[in-house]
Amino acid sequence: MPPLDESGPPLSFFEFWPMWAFYPPVFLYVLWLMVRYRGVMLPTVANPSFPGGGFFGESKAEILSLAVRHASQWVAPFVLVERPALDAPGSVSLEALSASVMAQLQGAGLALPLVAKPDLGCRGAGVKLMRSEADIKAYLQAFPAGARLLLQQLVDFEGEAGIFYCRHPDEAKGRIISITLKYFPHVTGDGQRNLRELILANPRAGRLSHLYLKRHANRLDTVPAAGEPVRLAFAGSHSRGAIFRNGTDLVTPEMEASFDAISQSLPEFYFGRYDIRFARFSDVQAGTGFTIVEANGAGAESTHIWDRSTGLFKAWRDLMKQYRLLFQIGRANADRGFKPLSLAEFRQWHRREKTLTPLYPATD
Repeated sequence: MPPLDESGPPLSFFEFWPMWAFYPPVFLYVLWLMVRYRGVMLPTVANPSFPGGGFFGESKAEILSLAVRHASQWVAPFVLVERPALDAPGSVSLEALSASVMAQLQGAGLALPLVAKPDLGCRGAGVKLMRSEADIKAYLQAFPAGARLLLQQLVDFEGEAGIFYCRHPDEAKGRIISITLKYFPHVTGDGQRNLRELILANPRAGRLSHLYLKRHANRLDTVPAAGEPVRLAFAGSHSRGAIFRNGTDLVTPEMEASFDAISQSLPEFYFGRYDIRFARFSDVQAGTGFTIVEANGAGAESTHIWDRSTGLFKAWRDLMKQYRLLFQIGRANADRGFKPLSLAEFRQWHRREKTLTPLYPATD
């Protein structure tokens, strides 16, 4: 990864504002775009091959399966698991479900460690690292009945980034409009203070202690050895405590060509963000050496705005630019004959995801 610049303030003043405080100007702009481009649900046809365009409530498994079919060499393999009711009359036991899942993993050639994540969900909800069969069994037990989850091969590299790609249907080539470099926060032991004290003393982690203290509650009183790093977040999600930096100025022609080739290999994909893992960012800049762990559609965000050096008005401008491109693409696809979701369909998808999200296991 490029070196993490920790100079300046650890957080921007708006970085963890509640949604109701940050998004109103963007929401008003989106309302204008709905009028300007004559369609409320146009984002749901930005990517006609994605369920609902990947705007909200879409299945991660359906999108990743599409990517596997057309660009398998770039995608981390996974299996999809449906979590039935457990131990009720006529249902399976936890032991039987766990054994079935382990057999499914073996049949797919997947081995521990793995990453568990809900099929429906965003912002890192329910993402956990699975190091053992016991971890998988505990995750299955905590997961809501009737919902689906993914078990994906862990790409065990520290480097992670979000690559936002965009192409108008009339354009021959697409482009990268945003890169977010994701860093995972650590504190370093001194052999004297316990983990709670180290977190509270850290300039950034101390201001986000509500994210980290609960997650590490079972070891807050332990004293890390001098020089021992303790990772505070596993999921590469800003809202879960990962550190985001703007890497958009690091785009290279080779990198853009590689992501354009992958994107054009996916049928009717025009707008979204790839979350990738890699050993060296220099390889990514050369257009190789990365693995896609998630592909997000119309609901993706240009997350470079959460770089603590980004100003509030620039963050709003960048999001408005993103939504303008989204509606332009949606309008073009609607004119080509693709039908957006109805408001009733969208509400149903939205309600399903919002109902499930609070029920997921805690994020690592």
